[in-house]
Amino acid sequence: MSIRRIVLILPCCIGDVVLATATLMALRRAYPQAHITWAVGSWSRAVVENHDLLDALLDTGPHALPVKSLSGFMRFVQQLRAGRYDLAVSLVRSPLMSAAVLLSGIPKRAGLDSAGRGFGYNIRAPVNPREPRHEAQIYLDVVRALGKDAEGCVANVPVQGEDVAVVKAALAQAGVQRRFIVLNPAGGRNPGMIMDSKRWPPQNVAALGERLAARYGAQMVLVAGPDDGALVEAVQAHLQQPCVAFVGRFTFGQIVALADLAWLYIGNDTGLTHLAAASDARTIMIFGPSDPVRYAPFTTNSLALRKPAPVDARGVAGGAQKGWDWARDGISVDDAENQIAAFVEDLMSG
Repeated sequence: MSIRRIVLILPCCIGDVVLATATLMALRRAYPQAHITWAVGSWSRAVVENHDLLDALLDTGPHALPVKSLSGFMRFVQQLRAGRYDLAVSLVRSPLMSAAVLLSGIPKRAGLDSAGRGFGYNIRAPVNPREPRHEAQIYLDVVRALGKDAEGCVANVPVQGEDVAVVKAALAQAGVQRRFIVLNPAGGRNPGMIMDSKRWPPQNVAALGERLAARYGAQMVLVAGPDDGALVEAVQAHLQQPCVAFVGRFTFGQIVALADLAWLYIGNDTGLTHLAAASDARTIMIFGPSDPVRYAPFTTNSLALRKPAPVDARGVAGGAQKGWDWARDGISVDDAENQIAAFVEDLMSG
């Protein structure tokens, strides 16, 4: 059958949506003339709403899983039916989502099948939840199950010119006049999940930022969301000199532009750091109680930092890891600085 209309389903969360842009790239390459819609939540839609590989968005609402309630389930089924899609590509490991797609009437239904949850799909990509594989590769397995090539597809979010203009103006107004390093100390919060243990301690962020700024002749720029003002203040309290900070100032698109303009972007394992990396900015992601084998940036211009330590085999699905101690289990400032220096040297020499 001819594939003219495709719906890609992944409502949440920010980092997952960013990683799934590799799947979007693969679908666009496989079906260059198709109309592609992304079914995405209100929380995450700003990540992809201006993506040049996408034709439309289907807003699934504020919840991480829009089909969890009966009303939400029925509404989503109706939305899928109204779209008259030829192909559904579901990256959601949920029996409820599988059932919704089955009832949508979409003739070709491809999706992830973890522990039998993909019963509603007629093209299934098996998932072993305890096998440590990168999340983006698991998503791309659905494309492979369709018999399409996924080689070379990476996370990608285009930089918009209007966002660059806004960020440049904000930087100039704040007195940022030379190369700069972005530090984002926040993360670990999405609808339905709070995992503050993913945040590297503020004193470490401050120490690393000052060392790198001195080493590379750069200014520091702190960035965080509107609810992270106290966290930014905690970092500033450990700095020896004032630092520009943008708290709740930038949209997702402007964060992409900020990362693109920066000499280096450093953040925790969080959606905004994935977003920065997907702009192809030089990005460092600091890992604590989560596994870079599963969740490292899916780009070629990034580095995942982590001290080897046991993590839950189920990934973030296992929830917050009990007993995590950054001083004991996490990467040190010294090791972070040394690995970043080697990473930068390798990029410069290449």
